Amino acid sequence: MAYRRVIASGASEDRLEKLIEERLKPGADKDMIDQRIWDLFGEEWCVMFTDLSGFSRGVARFGIIHFLQTIFESERLLVPVIEDHDGILLKSEGDSLLVIFRKVNKAIQCSLKMQEILIEYNRDKPEEEKILLCIGLGFGTMLRIGDADVFGAEVNAASKLGEDTAEAWEILVTGSVKKMCDLDNVEFIKLDEAPPGASEAYSIVLKK
Repeated sequence: MAYRRVIASGASEDRLEKLIEERLKPGADKDMIDQRIWDLFGEEWCVMFTDLSGFSRGVARFGIIHFLQTIFESERLLVPVIEDHDGILLKSEGDSLLVIFRKVNKAIQCSLKMQEILIEYNRDKPEEEKILLCIGLGFGTMLRIGDADVFGAEVNAASKLGEDTAEAWEILVTGSVKKMCDLDNVEFIKLDEAPPGASEAYSIVLKK
């Protein structure tokens, strides 16, 4: 199975590379090539980016072993939650995860469960060992290149929300996510600014 996944990702990347090479040729019909790329790789997903708040400061203060421990613990706790909510983990880079979901509701439910689990995990931990999670979500048509990566405006917006804008315990989403959500237990608080790639952005909170 792992061997088949490598072939699938490699084949997608090879095909995209060839189309980009065609696009770079003088006189290329870029609109036609762009349409071929979207026809091949365009898919509708909800994308999640996670980040650990204060992580860089913790590395500087407590060292590389603390860095590795925090990453290990966060993935040990969060990856099973992602799988339980039918998410696909595409990448883990440093203290960040890139995950895709077919359904917006499952992505939101996963985000809430991840925060719930970490609140409980942190309850008896010293400050330096607490895992403080930030999450950004986007939804729309994007280019999915095998199991390697995704690209698109909503991907960029979710990345900005999760990795730069969100603070600890925040779940920030684009307007497209809000539009597709029909959960009764959450409400959306509009942010003053939206990231590039989204016209609106919101914070998700549980209804009281």
